[in-house]
Amino acid sequence: MAIWLDTNSRILVQGMTGSEGTKHTRRMVASGAQIVAGVTPGKAGQDVDGIPVFSDVPSAMDATGANVSVVFVPPRFAKAAIEESVDAGLPLVVVITEGIPVHDTAQFFQYAVNFGGTRIIGPNCPGIITPGQSNAGIIPADIAKPGRIGLVSKSGTLTYQMMYELRDIGFSTCVGIGGDPIIGTTHIDCLEAFEADPDTDAIVMIGEIGGDAEERAAAFIKDHVTKPVVGYVAGFTAPEGKTMGHAGAIVSGSAGTAAAKQEALEGVGVKVGKTPSATAQLMRELMS
Repeated sequence: MAIWLDTNSRILVQGMTGSEGTKHTRRMVASGAQIVAGVTPGKAGQDVDGIPVFSDVPSAMDATGANVSVVFVPPRFAKAAIEESVDAGLPLVVVITEGIPVHDTAQFFQYAVNFGGTRIIGPNCPGIITPGQSNAGIIPADIAKPGRIGLVSKSGTLTYQMMYELRDIGFSTCVGIGGDPIIGTTHIDCLEAFEADPDTDAIVMIGEIGGDAEERAAAFIKDHVTKPVVGYVAGFTAPEGKTMGHAGAIVSGSAGTAAAKQEALEGVGVKVGKTPSATAQLMRELMS
């Protein structure tokens, strides 16, 4: 078992013929993911290492049975590309592209809610990996083995670090949800899915300063999550009142600070580490 991505995932890459799309397609293939198609308007009939390229998503789905898209389309074209995947009925769209205007994200996310059953992960995220089964995005596949920890993280870099720190124990699925102000899949979505996954025994949740996503996740954990959760909030040393890092990390007064988020999480029984390594150690102790 895993959440959302497994050996049955057949991945198409929107923007596969671009430099980033080609590079990461090869990395995903090397990790064992089933990459079955690329989509670039006007380039039907071409291929990347034998993987066929189509001009549109419906054609790619019809020919290959693709059921996941990974998006490397430049920001100005991303909204149209994602809405095309929603219209085609793709169950999962992983948006790696960074720099998408927030109003575009708001529109394509609402479009997905209104007109399809498509789950969007991202934008501006590293993607999702189920070690040993599939990899949709840019997460290195060789830093952790399969196991029974679920990981959800706002930070790409901290996703990789936590996977590496707990590589010997291993993960069911790791989801990098991205740090933009509007994202398609939230901490709560992942917590709900991990809670329902029989092969996930415990959950690591990584947040960061700004906004109230972690506080809302804490309320969800209190009411709906029975599995143990450990957490980390990036930004304990950030000066108050400053905008830090990701576009979503805006601190206003005490709301949105690392300390406020830590307090909310610990108030519902989540152990929170002061550093990523300390957080990994909390999980290590829990799993032992």
